[in-house]
Amino acid sequence: MCTVIIHVGESASDPIRLLAIRDEDPARPWNPLGPWWPDTHEGVIGVRDVRAGGAWLAADPATHRLAVLLNRKDLADRPESEVVSRGSIVLASVAGDSPGEAPRTHGFNLVEVVPGSVRVTMWDGIQPRVEALAPGTHMIAHDDVDDQSTPRIAYWLDEFRRTPLGASASSPWWQPWMSILARSAELPPTDDRAIVRDNRPLGYPTLSTLICVASLSSSGLEVHYGEFEHPGQWNTLSLS
Repeated sequence: MCTVIIHVGESASDPIRLLAIRDEDPARPWNPLGPWWPDTHEGVIGVRDVRAGGAWLAADPATHRLAVLLNRKDLADRPESEVVSRGSIVLASVAGDSPGEAPRTHGFNLVEVVPGSVRVTMWDGIQPRVEALAPGTHMIAHDDVDDQSTPRIAYWLDEFRRTPLGASASSPWWQPWMSILARSAELPPTDDRAIVRDNRPLGYPTLSTLICVASLSSSGLEVHYGEFEHPGQWNTLSLS
């Protein structure tokens, strides 16, 4: 039940800004942002799932591509023996290979970013849909883009949209969004409106574990990473 906030500029030359919060079982090991696939995806950096070997988020600085995967409710009734891991989807995406018409995986939302363009592939196990994001600020979680039936989106999207992003020597571009996250943490992490989350009361063993921010344009790509000191609990992060 991860969350992504993304801003698409009015011009194709404007940088695309992204903030992604990962919700995962803290007992499932991961590697922090790094070049974990030198043999198969040289130069690609990302957050690696140790168990499956794939990526939650990955970026290729050489081609200026980035992708991040969010789990989505699966409506299919196929047996587990017919389902394959979602772990390779993000790495395939940054290599230029988007999902096909009927992936053999559980449901997902895949956010794919290239200079001047963002698209989201939504797969519920039955019917794939692809949405190109219009200029502006958007939120994505486990349902549709900007879905007002998702409490955290209904509660916080307008706040993100009202907040201008910028950068200075003393304040990076993502600081205004981080300030919103700090305010959102005044809610308990089990609140449906919370962004930094504890999903265990909903029947999932996942808590918010880390944040990545990224800025992408035709002139470059930067990704920064930080982990929460305690899963599901906000603390001021130093992103590196």
